[in-house]
Parts: sequence; C-alpha cells; structure tokens
Amino acid sequence: MAMASLYRRSLPSPPAIDFSSAEGKLIFNEALQKGTMEGFFRLISYFQTQSEPAYCGLASLSVVLNALSIDPGRKWKGPWRWFDESMLDCCEPLEVVKEKGISFGKVVCLAHCSGVKVEAFRTSQTSIDDFRKFVVKCTSSEDCHMISTYHRGVFKQTGSGHFSPIGGYNAERDMALILDVARFKYPPHWVPLELLWEAMDSIDQSTGKHRGFMLISRPHREPGLLYTLSCKDESWIDIAKYLKEDVPRLVSSEDVDSVEKILSVVFESLPSNFNQFIRWVAEIRITEDSNKNLSAEEKSRLNLKQLVLKEVHETELFKHVNKFLSSVGYKDSLTYAAAKACCQGAEILSGCSSKELCCRETCVKCVKGPGNDEGTVVTGVVVSDGNEQKVDILVPSTQTDCECGSEANYPAGNDVFTALLLALPPQTWSGIKDQALMHEMKQLIAMVSLPTLLQEEVLHLGRQLQLLKRCQENKEEEDLDAPAY
Repeated sequence: MAMASLYRRSLPSPPAIDFSSAEGKLIFNEALQKGTMEGFFRLISYFQTQSEPAYCGLASLSVVLNALSIDPGRKWKGPWRWFDESMLDCCEPLEVVKEKGISFGKVVCLAHCSGVKVEAFRTSQTSIDDFRKFVVKCTSSEDCHMISTYHRGVFKQTGSGHFSPIGGYNAERDMALILDVARFKYPPHWVPLELLWEAMDSIDQSTGKHRGFMLISRPHREPGLLYTLSCKDESWIDIAKYLKEDVPRLVSSEDVDSVEKILSVVFESLPSNFNQFIRWVAEIRITEDSNKNLSAEEKSRLNLKQLVLKEVHETELFKHVNKFLSSVGYKDSLTYAAAKACCQGAEILSGCSSKELCCRETCVKCVKGPGNDEGTVVTGVVVSDGNEQKVDILVPSTQTDCECGSEANYPAGNDVFTALLLALPPQTWSGIKDQALMHEMKQLIAMVSLPTLLQEEVLHLGRQLQLLKRCQENKEEEDLDAPAY
C-alpha cells in the first residue's frame, strides 16, 4: 500500500515562533544586538537538510563540522573535501542509522571520531542554569557550536526524538533558536529555553537514558592524515573483540618468546575481513575532473602523508613487522591496495555500496607538482552495473636506497599493521610472561619514542579504537567523555 505524501507541517505556534515571521525577525535583531547570534552566521552558511528521515543526528553534525572548517582529509565528490552524512560511519553503519536512527551517545562518538573537541551532557548530569550558560557561551562565539537532542512532543510537533543545532539565544526573552535540519517538515524556530530543557529532559526509549546536548569546538590538531578505522562493515564488532580480548590472551601464551612470535600469533589469528577495519586515507578524484599536474594544495597534503609514512617505516616495530611478513610470504602490491582504495573512493563519489563496485584495472603513473616535484597517481577503472568510471588516487611514497638504486615504498599491509599495533593500549602487552620480552615490546610501541606527526596519527587511531570499544561493549551511552589514551 502506497504511503500518502506530505508537504511540510504547520509549525505549532505557540510555543514555537517561526524564525522568518515578523516576531521571529524581531527576536533575532534583539539577540544580534546583544551579541548572542555570533555562531548563527557560520551555521547558516553551512546549513543543510537531512537527506534521510532518520539522519537528523548525522545532518546536525555535518553542519557543525563544516561550520567549524574541519577538514575531513578525504574527498566528498569531485575534487571537494567536505563533511557529508555519508562520511559519518565510524561508530554506527549507515544502514543501521537509516533504519533505526541514532542515539545521543553514538553522535557523541561520531563527533569524537571526526577529531573535534566535544563536551557532552545529559540533562541528568547538569542543570538548566548550566545549560543556559553553555547556550550563551556557544551563541556568543564562532568557535563553538551546540547540538541538542530533544523530544518534539514537548513543542506540540509531530515525531519523537530529534537532533538539531542551536543557532542563537535571546537573553531578554530567554529563547533559543533551533535550526531544524528536517527543513522539509519545520522551519527554524525560536522556543522558550525552559521548554527546550524540558524537551531534552526526557527519556530516549531506545537507551533508557536522558537526552541532552553537546558543545563542539575545533581541536588542537586535525584528524588522522594517513590511517583511519571504519565500522562500515558490521564485522568490525568481531575485530574489536579480537583486539580487546583475544590479542592480550594470545600474547600471554607460554610459547611466546620473541617479538617475531608475538607478531606471528597476532597476525595469523587476524579476522579475514581485517583490511576493511583499518584503511589508509586515500586522496580520490574523478579522472576527468583532475588536472594532469598536482595542485600546490594536493602536493602539500601528499607531502604530509609521505612524512607520516616515512616515520612509520623508520620505527623499529616496522622493521620487525616487515621482516616477519616477508618470512611468511605476505605480499601487498600497490595496484592491489590502490584497487581497494579506488573502489572505496568510487563508493563515496557515487553513493553505492562497495559490494556493487569492482575495480577492473589500475595503472601507476607519475605526475608533476609545484617545483617539478613528482607524485604518484594510480588510475583505476571502477565498474558498477555495466557503467565505467575512471578514478584517480594520489599515493604517498617514501624512497629506500638499495643495491639497484632508489626504490619507492607505498602504503601497504606492513605499515598499516604497524600503525595498528602502535595504537593498541599499552596494557595489551602486560600479560607477556617473559619480562624482558614484555619490556622490549613496550619499548617498541612507546609513544615518547615516536616523532610528533606519527604520535598524533597513532593517538587518533588509539582514540578511535577506544570509541569503537565503547560501542562494542554498548557503553557509548554511559561514557560521553573523550577517550583517554
């Protein structure tokens, strides 16, 4: 049976006041004069409508991340790096969000995973007076934005739980501006702050916990440059369990007597879909949209990625990993790795599932950058439903001197495996029975011995691991703080 179509809803007023009404404009002007509309202009510049009925949390976070000028470090479409709902998948698969929506804790997890600074509160953890102070703080600044999750019924609106950014505050009237991301339903509107608190001070039936709000601001550093974790495939739960429970147990075995043996028991027991869990962040662009030469910006990002890759290759742990993987015949060619990355990129560009895509062929070529520096580009032909799309991927590389000359090293399984081992919590290795070996392993993964750029990369991965661990243990609703590492 076909569902009846709808064109918007009438905004129940009171209690809400339409932002574009005469009274709404007056409230806006009053707040503007008092300096509590500072965050509005950035938010409205990047405001978007949620693309799915259950994507309100993802849309709200996308708006705020773009308003804060957070660089996602990967392409959205064409040559553009931009946060979109489809890119917010590190804490909950998009298919699940599309069907069931998303909880407050998972949106907080996504915000942390995106690299921003997050302060999150449930109404049970704070007071209306503190909430008002936070609203004033965020609306008086361009560097901090607030997302609220509330129950629509308190405002006499249809629907239940919802997320939206808070765009402004009028202190004299004690009213907050909700920039409703469901613009197909309701326009932005002013509501009494006490009523907004009441709407937040409700129980989310899916979690049994109070709703709340989060303050999001720019981080001290950008998210990971070269590596990232993903839970796009639901098998990540098994991988998280393996890393959290199985690895400490495996390395505590009596016959683990060397670093190579540690690597052997960890590597040989890896879940088969492990390469879907940790990936190198690829620079993807549609071939016909690309210049033949690298732009200064592309070259700058590529240089940073190459520096991180070089720092990984120079660690003592990488030398052990590379030696072990070579001994067991592990091979990971650039074209194979790039083919996977090309399919991932095409998935982002097209919105199709990677299961529907295949990379028919790849070719490696060098391109010129500013100052005649060279960069490596892999062009892949991605096939979907009989249609072909050429996709370019910019590949960082390092140089190694060998007997036959200079050899290029590209991202591969050995450096990805090294990065993940570095990101595991130090206590992972505490069960090693040989004290000298345990000390050696802890020295190999010691954060203080890593260069600054690699430290930041590993810290980002470590925090992502902690966030996914929370999700795997269903604790993301209990612990909203940034993960310690």
